[in-house]
Amino acid sequence: MKILILGAGKTGTSVAEALAGEDNDIVVVDDDATRLEALKERVNISTVVGNAAYPHILELAGVRETDLVIAVTDRDETNMLACTIIKTLYGGAKTIARVRAIDYMKNPNLFGADGIPIDIVISPEQSVMESIRNLIELPGVLHISDFANGLVRLFSVKVAAGGFLTGKKIKTLKGRLSEGKIRVAAIFRNGIAQPTNGESEITTDDEVFFFAPKLEVRRLLKDLGCLEKPLKRIIIAGGGHIGKRLALALEKDHYVKIIELNPKRARKLANELDNTIVLQGDCGDEMLLLEESIDKTDLFCAITDNDGENIIAAALAKAHGARKAICILNNFCYNKLLPGTGIDLAVLPYVETLGGILKHVRQGDVAQVSLLRNGTAEAIEAIAHHSHGENSVVGRKVDTVKLPEGIILGALIRNNEAIGIHHDTLFEEGDHVVMFTLDKSHIPSIEEKFKSLSA
Repeated sequence: MKILILGAGKTGTSVAEALAGEDNDIVVVDDDATRLEALKERVNISTVVGNAAYPHILELAGVRETDLVIAVTDRDETNMLACTIIKTLYGGAKTIARVRAIDYMKNPNLFGADGIPIDIVISPEQSVMESIRNLIELPGVLHISDFANGLVRLFSVKVAAGGFLTGKKIKTLKGRLSEGKIRVAAIFRNGIAQPTNGESEITTDDEVFFFAPKLEVRRLLKDLGCLEKPLKRIIIAGGGHIGKRLALALEKDHYVKIIELNPKRARKLANELDNTIVLQGDCGDEMLLLEESIDKTDLFCAITDNDGENIIAAALAKAHGARKAICILNNFCYNKLLPGTGIDLAVLPYVETLGGILKHVRQGDVAQVSLLRNGTAEAIEAIAHHSHGENSVVGRKVDTVKLPEGIILGALIRNNEAIGIHHDTLFEEGDHVVMFTLDKSHIPSIEEKFKSLSA
């Protein structure tokens, strides 16, 4: 596939690095030549220096022969204008645009059939906010991804010493796993994936991933002793796009405060949020945290645009008694700095963004993609179709479908209902199948068996 990426910032760079390794022909456009050179040294791509919304720059980048355009510059307006120009002058390519501002996203008709001609609009800030909100909804969980419009969830927990999971083999958990509707997808020990079969034993500090119907998740967490007390008192450090979205989502049912350094931004937030206390100040100011009773805070979310500030503020909050601390990291390498800080979780925006893009890049009929473990593992929701002869899974039993070893069948959704997966389960037309893999080289096999009807 020939892919044109507009913007070589953090998002554009991560997208280029991920897609370049999957046999794609990639061109990246940015007006910063130094940034492009640095990217080109790491990844096998072509580059064009210039304004991504100028027609002659787009032509230099080969827009006429491009299959997919991903507009992720730092400006919403540039992304929207570039996609409009491409559709108006060149027509053929599918367009994806990142749009971050809430003012644009709250007007659905803006991107409708008679609006700005963009095929797919993505909002990473919204995805990150939803990821954090899910973690707040189910305290004790390390990761949550939704599939099949929220009917099924993939989530992970850390195994506590002496907890229900400690020392158990997977086959002994079947009584708790609802006749195949709940499945163990993966086990990580010291960051390394372990074999996942009936004989696999779970030990203290393992991270275990489960697939489960959404309505079963809370019950399962209670059964496993992994559901923690609710998080009610929340401090959000950073009042940018994500912070504002998170406050809006939480303020009706939680006691929320935002700390924002910029006085003008703080005043604006105070006028726009009804039930959130907005504090103008430095989230890394120890005295401010103490004055705001950080020791009685259930959750401290450090989500400024600066990774260093996020790590320092979250670590400081934990040191002064905050029950939990989450921070956003745009540079995933900084994950290595977290051990010993007390910070409970890091959320990586580029991973959320990349998952939203990959579902439109995959060659099969893919409804959802979620990246896990810093992007090294992938969960894919694909739709089964009967029109591709021997490659199709429709009409075949699970144990007769030849998928590469290491692909875990996690969930099967039929007629908007999760059903159990067994060796003799027969795939039907329109089934949504959620799979998990640690090896990206397995993706083409999934794509081949779940091709769309139009392919």
